[in-house]
Amino acid sequence: MTIDPIRDRKDQHLDVVLSGGGRHARDAGFDAIRFVHEALPDIDHDKIDLGTDFLGHRLKAPLLVSSMTGGPARAESINMHLAEAAQALGIALAVGSQRGAIETGGAGGLTQALRNRAPDTPILANIGAAQLTRGFGVDEARRAVEMIGADALIVHLNPLQESCQPEGDRNWWGTAAALEVLIRKLNLPVVVKETGAGISAPTARRLVEMGAAAIDVAGAGGANWGLIEGERATDLADKAHALAFADWGIPTPEAISAIRQACPDATIIGSGGVRNGVDAAKAIRLGADVVGQAAGVLEAATLSTEAVIVHFQIMIRQLRTACFCTGSASLADLRVALLQADRSEA
Repeated sequence: MTIDPIRDRKDQHLDVVLSGGGRHARDAGFDAIRFVHEALPDIDHDKIDLGTDFLGHRLKAPLLVSSMTGGPARAESINMHLAEAAQALGIALAVGSQRGAIETGGAGGLTQALRNRAPDTPILANIGAAQLTRGFGVDEARRAVEMIGADALIVHLNPLQESCQPEGDRNWWGTAAALEVLIRKLNLPVVVKETGAGISAPTARRLVEMGAAAIDVAGAGGANWGLIEGERATDLADKAHALAFADWGIPTPEAISAIRQACPDATIIGSGGVRNGVDAAKAIRLGADVVGQAAGVLEAATLSTEAVIVHFQIMIRQLRTACFCTGSASLADLRVALLQADRSEA
């Protein structure tokens, strides 16, 4: 039987992440950020409004299930669990790369069945920027969107991963121009995201000027795809090459703050090393509109829809309590909640 190299590689990716491998050498830095505690909140905990608008949709909580799976057969159950949970919770869902599904037909649950499981959920399709100069253009992007009934498209940037992947695409000449053409011609919102190394403020500004509908910082502090590729590599030189980039990238809180300052009107997704609802609250305070999580929910997603729902219910409860203990009746209030650094400088 012929082995599909893309599906095999993605299966290996899941194995590495589920085993706890490929973690960034340093944490995202959320622990250095602390809210000033409000001991006398004059609000009702249960009536705190966590709703937010995202790409033309209203979410019940500012959460996005970030891209994580794309091709192997077991991804079908993972994707279905995530879709059903997103529908139940009123949060957004981004699928993993659809390259394999488009090229080989190995859908991995990336079909209209996903939309059927989540009829009211904002769903984001996904392709890689590296493929935009290798035969993936507007037509292929539309196929990715149509195959799952998506509301928007993510284009992921992963130069570190491609550089560390033995079979990676390392010639990115012309990728920016191809990305801008896609954004201008697709007639759907295009979100541009990194994959764990962060996006700088100048690059974010450039993407916004291209017409990107949102920027997902996907900063350093969670999964390190350079290390993941190093762990699955069989050549010792490939492993040694990847290991040097164990602490590479822009930490998520730093990326969020810098991009919000540079692009005050941009829609920002804060992801990368977000562990819980308190981290999510900090990301929102720093400037994120929506917070994404991938590796943190993957184990639950391999189990059941119920496990995913419980995972995010806990996260939402933590976010709500962070709002309560800062006196924030809404996310708008949370965005101006006092931080300990603010108090010390006063």
